[in-house]
Amino acid sequence: MAAKRILLLIFDGLGDRPVKELGNKTPLQATNTPNLDWFAANGSCGLLDPIGPGICPGSDTSHLALFGYDPFAVYTGRGPFEAAGTGIDVRPGDVAFRCNFATVDSEGRVVDRRAGRIKDAGALARPLDGLTVEGVQVFFRAGTEHRAALVFRGEGLSPQVSDTDPHAEGGQVLRSRPLAAGADRTAGVLNRFTELAREILSKQPLNQEHAVKGLPVANAVLARGAGVFPAIPTMKEKWGLHCAGIAGVGLIRGMCRSVGMDVLDVSGATGGLDTDMVAKAAAAANALREYDFVCVNVKAPDVCGHDGLALEKVRVVERIDEMMGHLRAALAPDTVVAVTADHSTPVALRDHSGDPVPLAIFGEGLRVDAVTEYDEISVASGSLGRLRGLDLLPVLLNLADRAGKFGA
Repeated sequence: MAAKRILLLIFDGLGDRPVKELGNKTPLQATNTPNLDWFAANGSCGLLDPIGPGICPGSDTSHLALFGYDPFAVYTGRGPFEAAGTGIDVRPGDVAFRCNFATVDSEGRVVDRRAGRIKDAGALARPLDGLTVEGVQVFFRAGTEHRAALVFRGEGLSPQVSDTDPHAEGGQVLRSRPLAAGADRTAGVLNRFTELAREILSKQPLNQEHAVKGLPVANAVLARGAGVFPAIPTMKEKWGLHCAGIAGVGLIRGMCRSVGMDVLDVSGATGGLDTDMVAKAAAAANALREYDFVCVNVKAPDVCGHDGLALEKVRVVERIDEMMGHLRAALAPDTVVAVTADHSTPVALRDHSGDPVPLAIFGEGLRVDAVTEYDEISVASGSLGRLRGLDLLPVLLNLADRAGKFGA
């Protein structure tokens, strides 16, 4: 029997908790989702703990787990993945950071960690890219909206430094500290870069234009998640899969590149609320003609969760359901489809949580359980039970008739 192809759909931050504004239902429960429900009703369902029960995942660690890598063994920090996603050629010995463009006041207090989710920040990033700070080369690239990546290249660098990001509005931009012996130089370079970024960004025409219009200015860079690029096998080496990834967010594009996936560009497929989900669906269906495994990330639910927008999250779920309708019509019969999330982002919490996420797996010849609706509560009674993220890819390989035999 020929092996089947695998489509992994990761709806970023889709999981939620009951919301008073929605009649104590989750956004999934409160939305009419005939296509998501069809996949649940014609497949096997369960709950998924991306890392483990009660563990609050980052998008990076959860994607590693969903790709079949133990994040406790291979994770070295978010920065290298963010950098890879922006196209920086990260090399052994480089130290990479994940960054935000932010708005700070004259006293150095953070007014807006996302600078109003600034668009088109490439022009702001360019003057910071290519600097030399205390003998260290600096690479700096804009990512999606307010996000950016920073890489230091030079002798005697260490990722063991603290963040400059206070992680909350109202806090002062922090000075980086060495967290281990030999990290003093890196902390000093990061602090000097932070000062230079303030000076350079304050003079940029885009920021001056925003100030005139009363819009948030991106006059600071906040750095966090220092790390070095991990030495991990590719998906081809580890699982024997020829893989492609479709994502608008730089971090997730970097995650895909880091495990050897071809990252496909899709017109209109951004990392924000305005992403063209139907275009992503069409690109995925087309890619499955060439690739064994295709991963699609849709960031929009996570944006709503972080911004506390319950009704907007409902509208995003409606668009996701429309996307699933296009996939339902376009997918070849020899496709195994997994529909899940990388973490929950409850709108009441405005952050990630350790709540499990819904999972439905559909494919020709799979066992069909009694679940008929796709939401956090309904899938809990499904035949898959409660899986860890690390378990998902082996399950999919088995259902796609790609699993190797363990033992004689």
